[in-house]
Amino acid sequence: MASRAAQITVPIPSRTEIPTFARHESFHPRFGWLKKGYDKAQEDSEVFLREDAALILGVGKNMVRAIRYWCSAFKVTEEISENRLRKSQPSEFGKLLLSENGWDPFLESEGALWLLHWNLLKSPSIATTWQYLFGNVRQTEFTAEELTSQLSEYIQTTYPSATVAESSLKSDIACALRMYAVSKLQSRVTEETIVSPFVNLGLIDSLPDSKHFAFRIGAKQNLHAEIITAACLEYAHQTRPGQRSINMSQLLFDHLSPGQCFKLTESALYSALEHMTTKNSNLILSDTAGIVQLQFTVEPNSLSEKILAKYFETQRGAN
Repeated sequence: MASRAAQITVPIPSRTEIPTFARHESFHPRFGWLKKGYDKAQEDSEVFLREDAALILGVGKNMVRAIRYWCSAFKVTEEISENRLRKSQPSEFGKLLLSENGWDPFLESEGALWLLHWNLLKSPSIATTWQYLFGNVRQTEFTAEELTSQLSEYIQTTYPSATVAESSLKSDIACALRMYAVSKLQSRVTEETIVSPFVNLGLIDSLPDSKHFAFRIGAKQNLHAEIITAACLEYAHQTRPGQRSINMSQLLFDHLSPGQCFKLTESALYSALEHMTTKNSNLILSDTAGIVQLQFTVEPNSLSEKILAKYFETQRGAN
């Protein structure tokens, strides 16, 4: 199989974002980690700083740091500075999703995993490599070595003052691929090969030669229209504050847009939004001179939250 280098675009990063690498201790997120980290942070904002944190969480010391990182990266917790300590507390998103009466406190639905995936990537983010992978790599097929090389070039161009060890980039790429793609050639289970819940999203395929990986582009059976539409509304709020519409092409092709993060085709994105316009009178799809727009009659973030609340309520009723 011929090797093809990953093609990237180089967006201008937010000045408020600091590139972050290799804080996961080589562990991708495991089943139960986010809920456990959220609950313990709710009980004690200093839990991750305690000498007996490993005992409290029931994991190894390195895993304590990994759980803290992933909870913060997925934005279910947020870190605050108090008395020179970096404490962790539940975020507003974390409360909506994981509290006792939250949308899906035990992450039983794949819709919750899709929402977490979106939350990991949207700005501000402390998962720079993950943003690069889903927001910048436009080539469908790639290897870990190609990604590492291109990521290094991206950092030099986009964050010229940052000094990042190549080992950190390799660790991030390896972690991201383990997180989303399971190897068909795995012969035994180790700490590194324990399957990530995010494999269920079907975003990346591991190809038979074991070296190449490929994005799965198009509609995903377990990615529902409500999740896509909620992400589109959040993206519109973030990138075009105060406006009441956004072009379909922007939702599909712009850097870290829902189309890029979910790896959707135009038809898959349009179908999801069209479906939601039949269910919600605050949403309109218009076509003017060939330019398709998603219009919304109310503030997009609040509408996004209402759509998600109704979606998860329906999911609970169906189970």
